[in-house]
Amino acid sequence: MQTREIMKNEIRGGGFLALPDGTGPHPGVVVIHEAFGLNDHIRGITRRFADAGYVALGVDLFSDRIRAVCMARYMAGLLTGSINRSGIDDLKSALTFMAKLDEVDAQRMGAIGFCMGGGFAVAWACTDSRLKAIAPFYATNPRPLEVTRRLCPVVGSYPEKDFTARAGRKLEETLTHNRITHDIKVYPNARHSFFNDTGRAFDKEAADDSWSRVLKFFGEQLGKKS
Repeated sequence: MQTREIMKNEIRGGGFLALPDGTGPHPGVVVIHEAFGLNDHIRGITRRFADAGYVALGVDLFSDRIRAVCMARYMAGLLTGSINRSGIDDLKSALTFMAKLDEVDAQRMGAIGFCMGGGFAVAWACTDSRLKAIAPFYATNPRPLEVTRRLCPVVGSYPEKDFTARAGRKLEETLTHNRITHDIKVYPNARHSFFNDTGRAFDKEAADDSWSRVLKFFGEQLGKKS
């Protein structure tokens, strides 16, 4: 595996890139952080994708900006449910950067996001057909929910002891109605941020199971070369 920091002159805000071993081109995944930013936890997830054979790019939506202002804008987008919220253009730019890498098959790209990042992943995928699969964790839905008829395949993971559990169930209903391939699971004993192994809410059983589901689903949706 090779890793490197992505400079701010390459993509807005910069990021962290992890390349798998072996001959490409490989599928690519954009990793979208929680409100804590691009930290060691997100870098670790990015490396895990590279270990699994993906080119992975952990984006940084806060770097070189006033974090409080960014959060206010991002939260406004989450609350209104807009699919054209602040931050989406940065994600699209990051995907464009990744698609141009020699190591990436631009026809096999997806995204994963956590909490705020999960909400971004769902909203973004409603407006960008380059994404072929997404994995939202404890995410909110865009509004109106019918915009999700534009979604690519979704593998979503939600904790029962959290307000996002309802969002996960509603998303599953509309994905089923629109015949969009999906795997949505609500974990009975899990809490918000159950995947974050640096926090108090970490739930190893739910985290391990959700990671296995993501890799299986992404393997099915992104694994085959075009």
